[in-house]
Amino acid sequence: MPNQPAPEIDLLRAAYATFNARDIDAALALMTPDVAWPKAFKGGFVRGTEEVRTYWTEQWSEINPHVEPIAFYPEDAGQVLVEVHQVVRDLAGAVLADEHVGHRFTIENGLIQAMQVCPLPSSGLGA
Repeated sequence: MPNQPAPEIDLLRAAYATFNARDIDAALALMTPDVAWPKAFKGGFVRGTEEVRTYWTEQWSEINPHVEPIAFYPEDAGQVLVEVHQVVRDLAGAVLADEHVGHRFTIENGLIQAMQVCPLPSSGLGA
């Protein structure tokens, strides 16, 4: 039976949509209670949905990030690498960063258990 990554991809599409809509409760509902999440703009990680809530609330008070998934690459062991177009603006609207980055998600029991920022493979990705 072929591997069907559709549920994981649907989950991740929903996660990006809720993040971009600033719907923290809906986004956190897609994560395991002990989720590990990178503090991409600060360094280090937070663990657990309440720490993610605190981090995002702080982040959104300082910057306005928008992340759009471009492509999904299912990997082994419940992991999916997502190519993301990330545009970060300051609160006045000036662009601070406009780049393609990789997000590697670990999915466990239909929920996001971990995310890490990683380099994109150089073959065929990006412009």
